[in-house]
Amino acid sequence: MLTRRIGVALSRPMEGLVRFCAHVNPDALTITGLALNGVACALFASAGGRDFIAPSMLRLGGVVALVASIFDMMDGRVARLRGRGTRFGAYLDSTMDRYSDMVLFLGLLLLYARMDRTFLMVLVWVAAFGGFMTSYARARAESLIPRCTVGYMERPERVALLVFGALANRMSAVLWIIAILANVTAVQRVVFTYVELKRGWPRAAPPDASESED
Repeated sequence: MLTRRIGVALSRPMEGLVRFCAHVNPDALTITGLALNGVACALFASAGGRDFIAPSMLRLGGVVALVASIFDMMDGRVARLRGRGTRFGAYLDSTMDRYSDMVLFLGLLLLYARMDRTFLMVLVWVAAFGGFMTSYARARAESLIPRCTVGYMERPERVALLVFGALANRMSAVLWIIAILANVTAVQRVVFTYVELKRGWPRAAPPDASESED
């Protein structure tokens, strides 16, 4: 996937940043990422009024969301570097990721509510619902089968698209992409799980604590 290729390209500077933050509690990095997404939410919500939209405010929200995503990527790496990865840390990370996703979509929902754009509000809801179902479908599937990572719209792709939409002031187009592909991904995972169970997989063991949910 594109975001994984980008991740490989940025691996060296990312490792340097992880070493720099190695003394920080990984859970604190997780909470900081959520807090920054809360700031991005407020910026998105205040980026327009009934008859206008302020691209500069939308872009600022995108920058803050981008910084928040860096914290989201660092927490697990810092935990592994310090040898302090725990099952609760992985659980907290996944849970805060869900909150972060919903907070960003909330900012867009409030923006379009202020602009009185009902259709775009519904589009935000469909995109958010698809993102939630993508994650839920994987989590539920992996209680039944070993792995379920099929699909094109995992969390890194969703966040990258939201950041791009904010920076390029093309949020409505980005929401269409997420709304369609996230829900398609959720359906793919349902079908994949059905096929795998038909093959007779035994009940899966709990996922490793170092793995994060998409």
